[in-house]
Amino acid sequence: MVSERYTKTAKTGYITMSAILGVIGVMLIVVPDFSVALTARICGGTLAVFGIFKLIGYFSKDLYRLAFQYDLAFGILLLGIGAVMLIRPGKAIHFICAMMGVYILADGLMKIQISIDAKRFGLRSWLYIFITAVFACISGLIMLFRPNDGARILTVLLGISLLSESVLNLLTAVTAVKLRNKNIIDADFIEKD
Repeated sequence: MVSERYTKTAKTGYITMSAILGVIGVMLIVVPDFSVALTARICGGTLAVFGIFKLIGYFSKDLYRLAFQYDLAFGILLLGIGAVMLIRPGKAIHFICAMMGVYILADGLMKIQISIDAKRFGLRSWLYIFITAVFACISGLIMLFRPNDGARILTVLLGISLLSESVLNLLTAVTAVKLRNKNIIDADFIEKD
C-alpha cells in the first residue's frame, strides 16, 4: 500500500532527522564557538529535509493519526526556515535562535495537544510526550527572550533546544506512529449478522 509506505518513510525520516538534530544539539553545546555560517547551513539543510519528511507524514495514514496531524503547516514552515538559513547563512546567531525558538515553541505546543489526544487513545506514553513537549516549549521561550546574550551563550541555548526538540520528535515518532496491521480492515463500519 502506498499510504503504508508513506507512513514507514515518514516514521523512519522522523527518527533519522531527530537523531541528526540531537547530534547537532550536542555538538553546539560541546563546541559553542562553532562557525555561525556553518551552523546555519547544517541546521538549514537538516530542517529543510525534516520539512519534507513532515509533509510525507501528513499525507500518510498511520493508525492513530496523531503524530502527523499538524505536519502540513510545520513541514512548510521548516522548508521556509531551512531555505532562509541556507540562503543567508552568515546572519547573526540571534536571527537563527529567534527562528528556531519560534519553531520549537510552536512544535512543543502542538505536541502537548498530541499528548492529550494520545491519552484519550489510551497510549501509556502520553505523559512522556507531554513532559518533553513542555521542556521544548520552555527552551523555545528562552531562545526568544534571550536575544541580547552573547553568541556563545545563544549557541549553547540553541544546542539545548535542538536536543530537546530531537528527544520530543523521536519520542513522538516511536510511540505515537503506528502502522496499520494487515489484518485490520480499513472501513467506517463492519456489518455483523
